[in-house]
Amino acid sequence: MRLTTKGRFAVTAMIDLAMRQGKGPVTLSGISQRQSISLSYLEQLFGKLRRHEIVESIRGPGGGYSLARKADKVTVADIIIAVDEPLDATQCGGKENCHGADHANGTRCMTHELWATLNEKMVDYLDSVSLQDLVDQQKAKAAAEQPVHVHRNSNQAALG
Repeated sequence: MRLTTKGRFAVTAMIDLAMRQGKGPVTLSGISQRQSISLSYLEQLFGKLRRHEIVESIRGPGGGYSLARKADKVTVADIIIAVDEPLDATQCGGKENCHGADHANGTRCMTHELWATLNEKMVDYLDSVSLQDLVDQQKAKAAAEQPVHVHRNSNQAALG
């Protein structure tokens, strides 16, 4: 089972975009710099995301991308499926010919059902996590990492 960089980068870029909603269109060059993802790669990913109506593009000066629907209405599964990321742990790629085309009877391998069930569970899980959930996690993480400043009241009397 693997999730390639295509799926990981798409989710990362979408979190970046969602965190900046309400501040105008977000440029791919900005996402590229912040997330260290190739601009040309982002252009390919966002073309697919736009075709799946997950993002919308705004042309011209000051243009960029914004979410086509609210972040709580976009799931991780939506993003990964939009960029053509296969979520398949079976050896046969879901074709039920686990032993290859050369194998005479085209039977499933003994663990096919196990991996097919894992695929279902992965999709169910990724479909249960919204983009808003991930944004909220990032905001909570950033808040937790903020240094705490203790301000002493100069009028405070020394105890002792």
